[in-house]
Amino acid sequence: MTPEVENAFLPPMVLTRQQKIATLVGALLSMFMSSLNQTVIGTAMPRIIIELGGFAHYTWVATAFLITSTITIPIVGKLSDMYGRKRFYLIGQGIFIAGSLLSGFSQTMTQLILFRGFQGIGAGMMMANTVAIIADIFPPAERGKYSGLMTGTMGISSIIGPTLGGFITDTLSWHWVFWVNIPIGVSIILLIFFFFPDLRSVHPKSRVDFSGVATFILALVPAMLALSWGGVDQPWISVPIIGMLVFSLIMGILFLFIETRSKEPLIPLSLYKNQIFKISQVIIFLMGMGMFGSLIFIPLFFQGVLGASATISGSFMTPMMLGLVVGSFTSGQFLSRAGGHYRLQGMIGLGAMALGMGLISRMTFQTGFTQAVANIVLTGVGIGIIMPCYTIAVQNSVPYHFLGTATSLMVFARSIGGTLGLAVLGVVMSNRFRFHFMHHLPPAVKVLVTPEQMTMLAKNPQALISPGAQMRMKAFFAGFGNQGEALSEQILQTLRQSLAFAISQVFTIALCLILIGFIANFFIKEMPLRKQHDFTNLGGQGG
Repeated sequence: MTPEVENAFLPPMVLTRQQKIATLVGALLSMFMSSLNQTVIGTAMPRIIIELGGFAHYTWVATAFLITSTITIPIVGKLSDMYGRKRFYLIGQGIFIAGSLLSGFSQTMTQLILFRGFQGIGAGMMMANTVAIIADIFPPAERGKYSGLMTGTMGISSIIGPTLGGFITDTLSWHWVFWVNIPIGVSIILLIFFFFPDLRSVHPKSRVDFSGVATFILALVPAMLALSWGGVDQPWISVPIIGMLVFSLIMGILFLFIETRSKEPLIPLSLYKNQIFKISQVIIFLMGMGMFGSLIFIPLFFQGVLGASATISGSFMTPMMLGLVVGSFTSGQFLSRAGGHYRLQGMIGLGAMALGMGLISRMTFQTGFTQAVANIVLTGVGIGIIMPCYTIAVQNSVPYHFLGTATSLMVFARSIGGTLGLAVLGVVMSNRFRFHFMHHLPPAVKVLVTPEQMTMLAKNPQALISPGAQMRMKAFFAGFGNQGEALSEQILQTLRQSLAFAISQVFTIALCLILIGFIANFFIKEMPLRKQHDFTNLGGQGG
């Protein structure tokens, strides 16, 4: 080992127990705050819309955050490998706190969207480094139990988030769902600043790949905008959507061209020669696509198909998150105690997730609440088992100077998979609902209802989840005399069945994606987890 490399890193055994615990607490708080931020805001959004207006831009509050955080993750992951994680983590935390403060002071929906985008940059910087920081202070053999704790922390924040968001909004104001981040963020800054060492890169004088960064952003932003707008604000077959996708494709090709010639590429393509990294990326991408693209429809199933209230349907997601917490904690402990076997663990996790989604895909309007909850709990356990598994496998297989880059690319793959899954499965959901509704609508109703009214019903099953929409529909059919009430009930039943069919087909596609990941898992190379960091292996393993 050269003196430059030897001085570049502070091996984990040099850190005191106090440093390790304080840094771990800071990382766990960061994960808790980041996840809590998303769930509490979702609960407060109806109140925000009432005060600020701008209902047409409702989704942009989440979309702006998603785009900026997703773009930031791989960029900062690479920069942290070059210049050290501590400075970027602290800067990211500062940006996140500033974004939270500004979001709480928003006077218009436009301001809120801009400040949420700014906040997303800070969140991306933290997400790129939180898991990598755990990897810095613990070697692979110990990392599993702490990674499981991080996933469990995320699950716990998701459980308490909606209730906490509602409580804060009702007792204080919606502004405080943003400001609650500030004291937590300041605590994290103090812990990381005083206890986490400033680990530096083996290549401190390397130049930033500015051309790669620019083309990466130009490739990703239009693609994410197209996936967010397609089928919602613009038809999929429209000039803006197709234009953005084509532009993204061109920029993506240019990005790859630049990366193959860069001395310090943003995304080192040599990583994809690593078999473990390559297959793990595929599995995590498919998992993100199937998980995020389908689970968003679970509350809609409980409300629209089974007739539960919004509050009750939200509470039914709690058992799934508890399953995730149990799965992730057990998974992490097993990895650490067994010293590896992530392929076996991946098989169990993906198998449980696939079985859960398969059972969900068979649910109908006659399914009982108990069975429905059991199905989503099984899915949650599978997700929890998978979450720490492949990240640790990748971290164990790559050289240390690629640790931040490889870790951030795993987070990036899951995020991009989720974005694509939401877009694709959202289209499937809408189209299949419309098809089933038009196909099963009673002939007597088709005679009385105009084509425009049928199209409106087929586009949006609002009558199933909105008492006001149900009352308007019943009032409309009351004008048809004695048969009016029976006809409105027939339409509600058809809507309910059509929604159940559509959600079933969404989960069938999600199941297929998870099964592809399950098959890919058999090809991943198994490596024992190292008990120490490997500073000498600069060529990588796992190939």
